[in-house]
Amino acid sequence: MEKIQHKMVPVNGLNMHVAELGQGPLVLFLHGFPELWYSWRHQILYLAAHGYRAVAPDLRGYGDTTGAPINDHTKFTTLHIVGDIVGLLDAVAPNEDKVFVGGHDWGAFIAWYLCLYRPDKIKALVKLSVPFLPRNPSMNNVDKLRALYGDDLCICRFQEPGDIEAEFSQIGVKRLVKKFLTYRTPGPFYFPKEEDVDYYASKFEKNGFTGGVNYYRAFDINWELTAPWTGAQVKVPTKFIVGDLDLTYHMTGMKEYIHIGGFRKDVPLLQEATVIEGAAHFINQEKPDKINKHIYDFIQTF
Repeated sequence: MEKIQHKMVPVNGLNMHVAELGQGPLVLFLHGFPELWYSWRHQILYLAAHGYRAVAPDLRGYGDTTGAPINDHTKFTTLHIVGDIVGLLDAVAPNEDKVFVGGHDWGAFIAWYLCLYRPDKIKALVKLSVPFLPRNPSMNNVDKLRALYGDDLCICRFQEPGDIEAEFSQIGVKRLVKKFLTYRTPGPFYFPKEEDVDYYASKFEKNGFTGGVNYYRAFDINWELTAPWTGAQVKVPTKFIVGDLDLTYHMTGMKEYIHIGGFRKDVPLLQEATVIEGAAHFINQEKPDKINKHIYDFIQTF
């Protein structure tokens, strides 16, 4: 871990914290909630040792990245975050026309929109856990999820500013991070290493969870702003990986969408959708050796 280099990069009005290692074609890793660049530590080390330059930022509102207006969730739309990423690529890889991208959870969600907005920047994608979710012109995501799962679904409960933060503070940061990272339904708990939990907890204790929760609070605004992309396809070579215990894989209609044809229709260059047995949501940390190999085997074909 001590080999990984850290720096701050001025990007789109932010000071973005970036971890990187290696020389060669750039692979950009985008983390989810409640995570940080650290989520990709295993992949950074592996790809750097195999001839690639691995770069993983703390996204807007997270970790050591500063400058985001935390108290204004309207500044956390996909357009803002994709703007951050494009600015980062221009800063750290000005001579590379296209790069590889890996995304997990919200990082996968953002990377889909990176492909819709700026497909010219992407050579190929590896997505973990979250498939492309095409825009429903008749209902926004929050209303759809509320209709399916009720008001107690975490995404629905995240919508009111301050409410979930107050509840999180009662639970305690370290306990909460461990609960997120060990969530496995169905299946036995996977317990992360204590030092990994401590790293995440140290950053969220310092900065709180509002930055990350703001991504959920911007769902409705994203729906309004992305009307021009209704029906648009993601036309970038893609590999998708999900664990068979991942909560997203068990959402209503998700397996059918991934395996029966809807996903491939929306992502026509989807080359493979892989299900890893015994893996839950935080798959890149839980099964790092398998994910490292999947990523490497895919991107080296380009």
